[in-house]
This record gives sequence, structure tokens and C-alpha cells, in this order.
Amino acid sequence: MAQLSETYACVPSTERGRGILISGHPKSDTILYCNGRSVIIRHLDRPLDVHVYGEHAYQATVARFSPNGEWIASADVSGTVRIWGTHNYDHVLKKEFRVLSGRIDDLQWSPDGMRIVASGDGKGKSLVRAFMWDSGTNVGEFDGHSRRVLSCAFKPTRPFRIVTCGEDFLVNFYEGPPFKFKLSHRDHSNFVNCVRFSPDGGKFISVSSDKTGILYDAKTGARIGELSSDDGHKGSIYAVSWSPDGKQVLTVSADKTAKIWEISEDGNGTVKKTLTCPGSGGVEDMLVGCLWQNVYLVTVSLGGTISLFSASDPDKAPLPLSGHMKNITSLSVLRSNPKIILSSSYDGLIVKWIQGMGYSGKLERKVNAQIKCFAAVDKEIVSSGFDNKVWRNSLLGDECGDADSVDIGSQPKDLSLAIGSPELALVSVDSGVVLLSGAKILSTTNLEFTVTACVMAPDGSEAIVGGQDGKLHVFSINGDTLTEEAILEKHRGAISVIRYSPDFSMFASGDVNREAVVWDRLSREVKLKNMLYHTARINCMAWSPDSSMVATGSLDTCVIIYEVDKPASNRITIKGAHLGGVYGLAFSDECSVVSSGEDACIRLWKLTPE
Repeated sequence: MAQLSETYACVPSTERGRGILISGHPKSDTILYCNGRSVIIRHLDRPLDVHVYGEHAYQATVARFSPNGEWIASADVSGTVRIWGTHNYDHVLKKEFRVLSGRIDDLQWSPDGMRIVASGDGKGKSLVRAFMWDSGTNVGEFDGHSRRVLSCAFKPTRPFRIVTCGEDFLVNFYEGPPFKFKLSHRDHSNFVNCVRFSPDGGKFISVSSDKTGILYDAKTGARIGELSSDDGHKGSIYAVSWSPDGKQVLTVSADKTAKIWEISEDGNGTVKKTLTCPGSGGVEDMLVGCLWQNVYLVTVSLGGTISLFSASDPDKAPLPLSGHMKNITSLSVLRSNPKIILSSSYDGLIVKWIQGMGYSGKLERKVNAQIKCFAAVDKEIVSSGFDNKVWRNSLLGDECGDADSVDIGSQPKDLSLAIGSPELALVSVDSGVVLLSGAKILSTTNLEFTVTACVMAPDGSEAIVGGQDGKLHVFSINGDTLTEEAILEKHRGAISVIRYSPDFSMFASGDVNREAVVWDRLSREVKLKNMLYHTARINCMAWSPDSSMVATGSLDTCVIIYEVDKPASNRITIKGAHLGGVYGLAFSDECSVVSSGEDACIRLWKLTPE
């Protein structure tokens, strides 16, 4: 059987020019954020302890714990709110309501945990709704907004109040329940991005793209003060969060800084400290989300990096937590000590992880092109993108050194290195294969069939090329010449992946018609058949270091591990390994499999063969 032992989480999905919401648990150091259809539950003090909720049918936008921490309400772009339990891995669904006709941008529980208010986009006037969480019954009328409502907040003490703000530059104040419109402020001159009540229910604050923040009395809704413009933000303010004692607020801005403000009794704010997150200073370092979670100050950049500052000592360098935001298409494990995992996503990001510790840094390349194929050995990364080039980057610790590239003239489909002499590489394109030595083309071989996958033997003496026709073509390599030796027929669909076993005695192939086959390399006979347990195309494969097991990952979200010496029915199946499909697989040792997928997460599974 297989047991999940580590999860390296994805980062929050971000969007340029918009704030994002991260929220915290009322009693612990757990935070919630969304990426794609997933809601991520993450413990700040235990970064590898991650739960992922993947039951939304559409992209999730916001999630919040109930006041007692027992339930989570999460919302998505279709206007649906789901309420589910925080305990165990099965996260029982309690209720589901269609709340708005468009995207929900913010939601909040009432302090007694009985009601929820949600705001966002919708048809007509329905841009905000408050409802009973158990029945979905409306508790009020929310008039007064004409455009998307970006944020809403529930006063944490009685008498209850709700405030909303949005793209019509308005901050609206409602009394209830049942809630009805009381008054409106038009003091901002641009989008109002976030509104939040202080924990004691005495004040609330709104922040805007006009670079200002305004404070109001929470009981009457009257304006009482503002954030000082001395040393203020130079860009849009996207989010604001109160300190637990209600005396300070944290803001983040497009000017790439976060600021801690001291809020006086009369409701004015002065800058106490400006925090800068380490980064290259590019667009991806704009800050779009923040949270004051007990002893942590949490900020999120447009590139998705979460920085944890200490609330008691904000001068201390922050701890960065980062990762991928998009589908992780390939993985490589470097057999170092401790083990290093390199992962690449198609947006061109390469991340380095240390087994047992998690995130260890992004590998910055001088040319940050998109990545289609990726392979790594100890001192080198080889990648190809949509620019028809194959890049070789030397690997120096956490940095990518100098890069060589070679243009192969058409789009690379697959890439394989000769592990024993990694300067040799085989790249497949639609019409054939290209043999490379370093950054030089040795030969280009045009083939009569459409090529879909290729692999090169560890010693560079042989190659196998898979076609759209489902056939495997075995070539011997002599110098720069490929000679066809055999054609193997067994697959009923286009070949999607081929891998040699580490001991070079076998190879395995998988196809888009969900079948995998293990072959004996010398006799070219089928060694393990009937590997037909996936329900969709096979995307990736990996061999265990001792060549005794082969793992397959599929679009059907499952990973299946077969033992070569036992019948295929004796398999270990990991169901739902990655929401949206599994795209990367590697063994880190004899009994650990690393997988990655569409959900932008990486998981480490411990195997105990039965």
C-alpha cells in the first residue's frame, strides 16, 4: 500500500491588478488559500502538513474558517458556496448553495457562526447576499452597488453590521439583521479593494487603489480618520489585516512593500514599520495579499511567494514559502544527500525542494522561457520550450549558471538524456529525432511516421522512438547514425511515454489508450502485460532504482505501481493523487514515489509492498 508522507503545496493563484484573500484559523496557525479548483489548508509551523480540498467544480476564489474553526466555507467563480468540515481527510460536505450568478470575491461568517455574507459579481443588482448557513435563507436586502463588490465584512460584535466595497468606489454600510442599507461613503477615487472590522468591533477600515486607507466608526458607519500620507504607499493598496489587539493594521501594495500602521484611539494611522520582501524587484514582487495571523505577518506576492514575518520582531528576515502556481509537468530527483527534487511547470518556473524539508528556492535562469520538456542530472538541467530551442543550464547550488542553447528548427516533443554520458541528448520533433552532443546537433533523422515520444539508453548506444501509430521503433546508435533494428507492436494508441529501467535490462512504454507494457530489452518480448488499470491516457512513468517496480501516472488522477515480477493485478493504486491529472513521477528511493500534477502540488508517497 501507499501512504502520503509529504506534500509540497502550490502557491495561491494570483491575478495582476487584484488583491487575493488568505484567511486564518481563529485558534491556530493554520491558513487557507485557493489555487485553481483546490482550497489549500496549510499549517505555518508545519509546512509539509498540507491538506487539499478539491471538490469545487470551478476555480475556487476564497475560503474561510467558521468562528469555532469546525467548518470551512469556500466559494468559486460560478457563485457557489460550499460548507464542509475541517476534520479528517474526507472533509464532509454539509451544505452547498448557489449564492450569486457570477464570481464570488469575498465571504465572511457572522461572529455567532449562523450567517454568511458573500460579495462579488453577478447579473443585475445581486452583488451581495447574506444568508443563514444551514438553510440558505436570505437575511437582508443589499442595494446600493452598481459594479462588482470586491470585499465584504461582518462586524464581530453585536449590534451586527455589514460593510461592502467595490469597483464603484463606494463603501456601503448595512444594519440588521435583517440587513438593510444605511449609508454610503464615496471618499475613495478608485476601486476599493478590501474592507475589514477591527477584532473588538470598534472600527473598520477600507483600502483602495487610490493608495489611501480610511477608518470609520463601526457602530454608526461615520468616517473618523485615515492612514497618514507621510511615508504612505506609492501604489494601489490591495489588502488590509488587523492585529489581534486591534491597535495596528498590516497593508500590502503594488509598490512591493507591506506596512505596519499604528492606529490611534481617534482613528488615524501612522506608519510604524515598512517591510520589504526579498525579490528581484520585478512585477511578480508586487504584494497582493496579507494576513496578521497571531505571531505571524503573512504577505503574498503576485508571483505567489508567501513571506512569513515575525510580528514581535519584524526586522528579522522573513521565511519564504513558495512553489508552483501552474501544472507541474516534470520532476527529477537528484540522488544527493539529502535528496533534492527539481520540478518544472510550463510557465518556466523551476523549483528546488529538499526531501523532508520542502521548499528550498527557485532556480533563476537568465532566459526564463516556457518549459515543455525537462531533464536534470547532478550538475546540469536540460530543457526545451516553445521557442524551438534546447537549453543546457549548469547547476551551481541554488543558481543556474551559464546557459547554452541550440535551435533544432521545430517544436521539441520529448527529450531524453543518456544518463551515463549526459552530454548526449535525443530530442523528438513531429517528423523525427535530433541527436545532440552538448549544444551541438550531431544528426537529424527524419522518420516516416509522426513521432510522439522517445528515450535514449543510459550508455547512448540505443534509442526507442514511439509513434502516433502505437508502434515502438528500436534504433541502434553508432556515432551520429541511427539504424532501425526492430518495430514492436502491442499498443492500441499513440505512445505517450517510454522509459528504460536503471539496470538497462528492460523498458516500459505507455500510451494514450491507458495501457502500459514492460518489455525485456534483449529479447524484445513483453515481460509484464495486462497493465490496463487506468481510465485515461498515461502521462508519465518512473522506475524504482533497483528496477523492481514501475509506476505510471495518468490523466485519471491516479498513480499505479506495478512489481515487475508479479502479475499486473498485484498493483498498488493511489487514487486521486492529483486533481486534474498526474504529469510527473520519480522514485526518490526504493520505497518512495514522488508525484506532481495539474494541481501544482508535489506529493511523496511511502510504499509498503504487500
